[in-house]
Amino acid sequence: MRPTVRMRSGRRFLSAVLLLSFIASGSAFAQSTSQAVYSAPKEAIDKIREEGLGKNSQVMQTLSYMTDVIGGRLTGSPNMKRANEWTRDTMIKWGMNGRLEAWGPFGRGWSLERFTAQVESPQLIPLIAYPKAWSPSTDGLVKSEAVLFEARTDADFDKYKGKLKGKIVFGTNVRPLKPIDKPLMQRLSDEELAKMANAPAPDPSADPFGIKPEQIKQFVEMINFQARKMRFIKSEGAALFVETSGGSGGTMFVQGASTGMELSPNTKSIEDFFTDPAFNPQNPAAADAMMPQLTVAAEDYNRIVRMIGFDQKPVLSVEIKANFSDKDQMSYNTIAEIPGSDPSLKDEIVMLGGHLDSWHSSTGATDNGAGCAVAMEAARIIIATGQKPRRTIRVALWSGEEQGLYGSAAFVKQHVGEKTGGNLVKGAEWDKISAYYNLDNGTGKIRGVYLQGNAAVKPIFAKWLEPFADLGAQTLTLANTGGTDHLSFDMVGVPGFQFIQDPVEYETRTHHSNQDNFDRIQAEDMKQAATIMAAFVYQTAMMDGKLPRKASK
Repeated sequence: MRPTVRMRSGRRFLSAVLLLSFIASGSAFAQSTSQAVYSAPKEAIDKIREEGLGKNSQVMQTLSYMTDVIGGRLTGSPNMKRANEWTRDTMIKWGMNGRLEAWGPFGRGWSLERFTAQVESPQLIPLIAYPKAWSPSTDGLVKSEAVLFEARTDADFDKYKGKLKGKIVFGTNVRPLKPIDKPLMQRLSDEELAKMANAPAPDPSADPFGIKPEQIKQFVEMINFQARKMRFIKSEGAALFVETSGGSGGTMFVQGASTGMELSPNTKSIEDFFTDPAFNPQNPAAADAMMPQLTVAAEDYNRIVRMIGFDQKPVLSVEIKANFSDKDQMSYNTIAEIPGSDPSLKDEIVMLGGHLDSWHSSTGATDNGAGCAVAMEAARIIIATGQKPRRTIRVALWSGEEQGLYGSAAFVKQHVGEKTGGNLVKGAEWDKISAYYNLDNGTGKIRGVYLQGNAAVKPIFAKWLEPFADLGAQTLTLANTGGTDHLSFDMVGVPGFQFIQDPVEYETRTHHSNQDNFDRIQAEDMKQAATIMAAFVYQTAMMDGKLPRKASK
């Protein structure tokens, strides 16, 4: 994910909005910053650097197996369960205690068994296209005319009555494409980092989600109109619904299918979206309302629509054969631990991780196989260098992040605590967890840390970054960042942090796209990130006290 609100699609917009954290004051904290700041001995950090940056690194090997061999890891799919088991078993081989923790029920699993799509006439045109996740299968190979469905209001549906049976329906008109006028690859500049470092602390009185009621209302209206549109097309007997993709130049962004169900009129908050079957294609309650759905690359989509405009009547052949797995509707997080060595501190925990689930049009390398491989490698580095952390170190690889932080939120609710009616109900591990460190902004190297408004940790993290200034990691910002699993911890008052990363191609090319593959990964950035994460986690596990916390809101 990414720490800003993205509006390429309704689902992405809602995910980002949901993931804006509850912001608390940084004026009070659990331990005095007048105490000396702990830092590990130089020889310990040197060992971590040598293991993580040198020829012993295994981060790329780990990521290659995860992405090239296992592949895309849609939550609830057989590939996701395979990834859970492989990451668990790999960390056990490294000397950790490993397990899977179930959460849910999530809903139906989905995987693609067969897919073809091309224009048959007036000439053969191979298409760049992908079914949407949880799309139903077509009725075998569909060979039919493509028709354009243009409707701005429900009244516009009438002109298509009796005209869609068996047809392949293109749901929108041409999407104009502009030339790419900026580099697709980006590193954070000194000016950008300085601006982040000078950002003020977040306003603790601000709306935690940053979205206004009228925006919720507009979004509900948009989703519900699309649902009525799809229901009409399905009721008319159309064989397939086709949408254009975001992106261009062969890069396309593909996510979940639309359910064809309307959101409840009582939808008043972001949380309401994610508990409504209308917004969750994996929910069995949505199955009967859905129809086969396809996303086509913008250039191919536009060409077909223009052909329709010339009355060429293009005929497509498409087959989607999808498998739904209903036997086990639970999903799983991978958990693995390095036991603590200090009798008085071993029950306390330092956590690190990323989300293991991905979308299905590629192999989920930058989102977020990279973060998971880095977290695993950080733990391996600590073991390989013979360090004996005083506290227990716990790696957590989440599922369900792409659907709304489901996996980490379920874990926090079960182990750490939850907010009910604005009040915090503490769980068994609320007092035991010192911090959770997350990596989930692609392949880019670490440039610093988002402090989530926690000013008390700034002198500690500044000291810990000193040995890595030569690797480009120096920036600390009080700014809040959203979009990923550290928020599940931050929301209940446990320190949760996301590292600042160079964007590289994350938002421009790989995020949720068919280009999110191993070849977009930068090896030296990955090694740097794993090394810094290992050093942060190790030092958090070694200091006498836990990291300071923000005051309760």
